[in-house]
Amino acid sequence: MSFTQKSYSVKLREVPQIAPPSNKRGFRSVLAGGLTGGINMCFVFPMEFIKTQLQLDSGKMMFSAHHSALTPYRATFLASELVRVYTGSVDVVKKTVKARGIRGMYRGVTVLLSGTVPMYAVRFGTFDNLKTQFAGPNGQLSAAGTLGCGLGAGVVEAVLVVTWVETLKVRLISDQRKKVPQYRGLLHAASSILRQEGFFGLYKGLAPTILKQGSNQAIRFSAMGVLRGWYTGGDQTKSVPKPFVALFGALAGGASVLGNTPIDVVKTRMQNGSYTSTLECARQVVTKEGVRGFYKGCLPRMNAVCFEVALMFCIYDSIMDVFNKF
Repeated sequence: MSFTQKSYSVKLREVPQIAPPSNKRGFRSVLAGGLTGGINMCFVFPMEFIKTQLQLDSGKMMFSAHHSALTPYRATFLASELVRVYTGSVDVVKKTVKARGIRGMYRGVTVLLSGTVPMYAVRFGTFDNLKTQFAGPNGQLSAAGTLGCGLGAGVVEAVLVVTWVETLKVRLISDQRKKVPQYRGLLHAASSILRQEGFFGLYKGLAPTILKQGSNQAIRFSAMGVLRGWYTGGDQTKSVPKPFVALFGALAGGASVLGNTPIDVVKTRMQNGSYTSTLECARQVVTKEGVRGFYKGCLPRMNAVCFEVALMFCIYDSIMDVFNKF
């Protein structure tokens, strides 16, 4: 009687290693973001200028005396009328060009150029860094993860860059409306505000700016993630053609405008220096202009943002495509 001993071999499957976050990619994201911001701003600033002018145009109450036929030399009652400087977007362009030429449409662009480059660099650099921290084993973010990373990127850019840049931009554009402008340029505006109002004068409207930028980037990055995923069917190797990137970016930008234009109106009014708190500003808008006051400049902002975000993702993707070849 014999026994045969069988041997069994067990093959262990090697678990794939997840590559650690690349410092090189992080630097590329920051550089690509900065280049994207500079190129983008040269295209979209005139629409931003129109939007800001309309939002600042809260109007003046004008009174006129009315006389009756029986007492032609004595006013019988006073009529009041809210008179605004501009009747719409086209009127802003016509009056600005007539008064100051085409260059008037770019008043304050140096402020945004000096701020947009670091803002975009911080935005994409922060988002990419957060993505490496919270992405799953396949390197992809969940819907909630994309929302959170976009929110984080918006908050960081609001604190580090956007608030003081937007304050200077609004002050310079508002100053142009005066017969005798107060500021001679960017540096003079910054030094004047610091001298008269202190450091926090540049950070007026910080709370609504954080709300605006946080919600902006949360909505935009989330919408882009969903739309890219829908187009590729979850296939990471499949690229999205640039025309579709532009279309998805425009849709993401439009969604963010509908979501936070009221915050943007309050932020702009706060940074003009006319209100002591965010709540007081919101209350004054409701009292004087009603709910519609929160959506002033919505149409030009919609046009500007859809174009800006479409251009932003196209430029950023194109620059990263070039970087990834090296």
